[in-house]
Amino acid sequence: MSEQDAFSEIRIKHTNIKFDPNHTALLVVDIINDFFEDGGSMVLPEAGVLYKTNNQLIKIARTAFVPIFWLNQWLRDDDSLFLKRGKAGIIGTWGAEIPKIMDFDSKVDIIVPKRRYSGFFQTDLDLYLRERGIKTVIITGVVTNICVRSTCHDAFFLGYHAIIPEQTCMGTSPRQQEAALYDIDTHYGDVVDLPCFLGL
Repeated sequence: MSEQDAFSEIRIKHTNIKFDPNHTALLVVDIINDFFEDGGSMVLPEAGVLYKTNNQLIKIARTAFVPIFWLNQWLRDDDSLFLKRGKAGIIGTWGAEIPKIMDFDSKVDIIVPKRRYSGFFQTDLDLYLRERGIKTVIITGVVTNICVRSTCHDAFFLGYHAIIPEQTCMGTSPRQQEAALYDIDTHYGDVVDLPCFLGL
């Protein structure tokens, strides 16, 4: 049995999860051109499959009047984060923009620029959520084992109920995806199937 198979057997597959849509927000992490579109500086292979699932969830969220936050990497060219990783999400560039295929509404959605992996670290996100009485956050995007996971950690540390629909996020590899989802589900939140939200 491989390590990945062992993780899959241990992690509980949630088919239903309870939360109040009136106190819930959707957090979309780093769905930007640099990570998704041809010509991007750090394209995640096959990430384009997430367009459909995320747009499905966004549509459900809009119907339920759930606020949508886009947590986008937005950095200066000389940001110290680039000491550890390749450059992406540079302020004012095409790469830092949300792909046109995504259901982004500039009139109602809120973009939260972030300089580190977590959408909460030294940003206004926590204040935005508390102003709206948010208690549950649904977290999607890329990559599961870095920015999604970091955002989920901080959500848990700050007292939010974090929910991750696994079909709406992707890791740097299948092994990293499953390992990150296992850690999230057992320590920081609930990993669920996307159909759980059909009745939202």
